[in-house]
Amino acid sequence: MTVAGIITAIVVGAIVGMLGRLVLPGRQPIGVLLTVGVGIVAALLGTALAQGVGVATTNGVDWIELVFQIGLAAVGVGLVSALRGGRSRTGRY
Repeated sequence: MTVAGIITAIVVGAIVGMLGRLVLPGRQPIGVLLTVGVGIVAALLGTALAQGVGVATTNGVDWIELVFQIGLAAVGVGLVSALRGGRSRTGRY
């Protein structure tokens, strides 16, 4: 993977992660870096899923692939939020 590919993955991951976070109701107790990490994983899985279904390569914007990515990001952010259990940085509840 090239430097440009890594930078692109980070940018796309950040956007997909934030959009996935916006889809969820309420507040999620996770930071920006964790959101970007979830977004990167969701973007990669969403692309793989779209390729598996056969909708990854279309003319123009791949809207179905984007929906897969955002949906997976929302699920990922929800899971990470639930696993973190609303812990605060100081350790107090």
